[in-house]
Parts: sequence; structure tokens; C-alpha cells
Amino acid sequence: MSGPLVVLVGPMGVGKSTVGQLLAERLGVVYRDTDDDIVATEGRTIAEIFVDEGEAAFRAIEKAAVHKALAEHEGVLALGGGAILDEDTRGLLVGHRVVYLSMDVEEAVKRTGLNAARPLLAVNPRKQWRELMEARRHLYEEVATAVVPTDGRMPEEVTQAALDALELKEA
Repeated sequence: MSGPLVVLVGPMGVGKSTVGQLLAERLGVVYRDTDDDIVATEGRTIAEIFVDEGEAAFRAIEKAAVHKALAEHEGVLALGGGAILDEDTRGLLVGHRVVYLSMDVEEAVKRTGLNAARPLLAVNPRKQWRELMEARRHLYEEVATAVVPTDGRMPEEVTQAALDALELKEA
């Protein structure tokens, strides 16, 4: 199957970008993040898109970016936290090596804090994160080839756990 060697999914702040870059380095491939693709294409931040156009418009932009990246990227690909909400996207992930990076709410609050750049956590982040995860956890699990907990682990440990879970060898 063509497409990414590994796809990373999980909630905001879980470490997809950090772990994705480490994985790509260790596998000798290129790293790509669909959130970065969106920012580059749109010329504005994701938070600005949410504020200017709303979540539905952002999700349509995100869906197009994810579908394009899945079709053309062959390295490690990180998807935005909500990309798995789209049924078509979940369908496209079938057959790919997908790693769901998981974490609990306390770890999420430590990592994301009250970050204004995260529009879905603007008010009462702890409660909103719990609600987001209640809505999304089963979708992450549905697409995952492997689940790798990140709580209390350094990025290098998470990267090794992902390599082990997928039985991939370093380049």
C-alpha cells in the first residue's frame, strides 16, 4: 500500500509533532503534519480559521489536507486532533499503520494548559478536554493499529514504544 509509513493520531497536546519528528528521524523518512499544511495553504493559523469561519469550515479544509497528505506522503504523517471525526478520513486510514498516542486529562492539562492557540479548549479546558475525549476516544481506537500511552513518558520513550508496537526497524 502506498501512502505514509506511519500515521499518528491523538488529541491536541499529546506530542504527535514531537514524536512524529523523532519517528521520521529514526526511520530515515520525511515528517509531515497536516496542521502545518493547512497553515501554509491558508496563510493563517488554525485558531484564526476557527474564529473567522467556524469549526465546520475548518473541518472541510482539514479533510482536504488529510486526504491529500494520505495520497502523496510516504513518511511519517501527523493528523490534527479532530481529523478522525470525518467518516471518509477514517475510511482512508484503513490499511495504514496508525498509532493512537493517548494521554489522560491531568497530563493533557499539564501539556496544553490554558493555551489560547487551542480554540476548542478556550473555556474550562479540563472539562472541555474530557468532553472532547469522550466524543473522540472510540474513533481514535477505531482507526488505530497500535495505542501508545504517553503519560509520564519522554518523547524518546514514546517513539520507541511506537516502533516496538508496529514492529518497525530503524533506518
